[in-house]
Amino acid sequence: MSDRQRIDKWLFFARVVKSRSLAAKLVSGGGVRVNKDKVDQPSHGVKAGDVLTITLDRRILIYRVLDGGQRRGPAEEARTLYEDMSPPPVPKGDVSKLDLLPKRDVGSGRPTKRERRQVDRLMDGIDDDRDN
Repeated sequence: MSDRQRIDKWLFFARVVKSRSLAAKLVSGGGVRVNKDKVDQPSHGVKAGDVLTITLDRRILIYRVLDGGQRRGPAEEARTLYEDMSPPPVPKGDVSKLDLLPKRDVGSGRPTKRERRQVDRLMDGIDDDRDN
């Protein structure tokens, strides 16, 4: 590796993003910090030993730069460019999607066909009393 490499190029080579233009947008948008300092220029240089904090859609990655890349190679080659220091993901446990749906009390909401017939019978009985 030369002394420094452009951060957008390094993010592309390390397979953090799919294209170099996406890497440039990520850096310009403030989604990358180098050694805790926010970087907004895709041309900012990174070197071995720098710690990158990368904010993606649903996760935060913390990588220590080990080496610069010469090309965007396979994933195994990309993993040699950094040391992953990211915190482990929060375990989801036994929570299913059904548990996350809002619950409603029995009897609230739209009545069933049986309940509607019972209400109709009750209302018919009241109407009959009013006619007399």
